[in-house]
Amino acid sequence: MIISVASGKGGTGKTTIAVNLALSLNKVQLLDCDVEEPNAHLFLKPDIKYKKVATIPIPEVDESLCDYCGKCREVCAYNAIVVFPGDENRKGSGVLIFPHLCHGCGGCTLLCPQNAIHEVDKEIGVIEAGTCGDMQFVHGKLHIGEIMSPPLIKQVKGCINPARTVIIDAPPGTSCPVIASVKGSDFCLLVTEPTPFGLHDLVLAVEVLEKMKIPFGVVLNRSDIGDDKVDLFCQENKIPILMRIPFDKEIAFLYSRGITIVEEKKEYIRKFQEMFNLIMSS
Repeated sequence: MIISVASGKGGTGKTTIAVNLALSLNKVQLLDCDVEEPNAHLFLKPDIKYKKVATIPIPEVDESLCDYCGKCREVCAYNAIVVFPGDENRKGSGVLIFPHLCHGCGGCTLLCPQNAIHEVDKEIGVIEAGTCGDMQFVHGKLHIGEIMSPPLIKQVKGCINPARTVIIDAPPGTSCPVIASVKGSDFCLLVTEPTPFGLHDLVLAVEVLEKMKIPFGVVLNRSDIGDDKVDLFCQENKIPILMRIPFDKEIAFLYSRGITIVEEKKEYIRKFQEMFNLIMSS
C-alpha cells in the first residue's frame, strides 16, 4: 500500500500528518519527496546508513563529428540545445547546451544522424536512506541552484519497498513535483485547513487527483478555526474527511521543538491508526 500525503497549499501540516501516520503504524517506509526542502528528518532523526549521488544524463557534443544539421535542436522539446550552423565554411558554427533546461530524455542522442552526441552524468542532488527504529526512511536533497526536482523525486521513489506500507511526503502545490510524487499511489491524503486559501488550493489538488484517477480523502488540520466552506465543499463533492485535528497550542509547541504529536499525545496513535483502517477499507 502506497499512501501519499499532499496539499495544494504549503504550511497546512502535510509533513506532520505523514510523519505521525508513519510512527503510528508497523512495518512502514517513509519517503520524503519534498526534495527542495525536506524536513521529515528533523522530526524522525533517522540513522542515515546510505548516501548516493543523484544524477541525470545530459548531452555532450563531439564537434569533430557534428555537421550542425540542427536535428538535435529540432527534437529537443525544452529548448536546451542551440545550433549555430555558421557560413558555408562553417565559420562561426557551434552547439550550445543549456544543462538546466535539459530533462535528460536522451532524444538528441538517439536521433543524431552523425552519432556526435553522447551523454554525461550531471549531479543534481543526493539520496539518503536509513532507519528510525523499525521504520525505513529515504529522502532526497536537491542541490542549491538546480531547478528540476522530478528526476530526483523519481530516483527517491525507486527506493520504494513493496513489502512495507509506504508513506510519501509530497511537495506542496499542484505542479510537476507533486505529480511525480503521487503518481503510482494507491491513495492520497490531502491536508488542508478551513480558510479561503486552504479551500482554493484544495480544489486545485482535487482536480489533479481526479485526472490521475487516484482515490483520496481529506485531513482537516486546525479544524476549529476559519469557516465551514471546506466542509461544505467536501460534502457537495462526496469527499471523505478522514481526520480532524483541532488548533492546539501544545501541538504547535511540540512542532517548534521537533517533537511529533504521537510522542507526547498518545491518544493520537489510535486516531491515526483508525484513519489508516478507513483508507484500507475504502
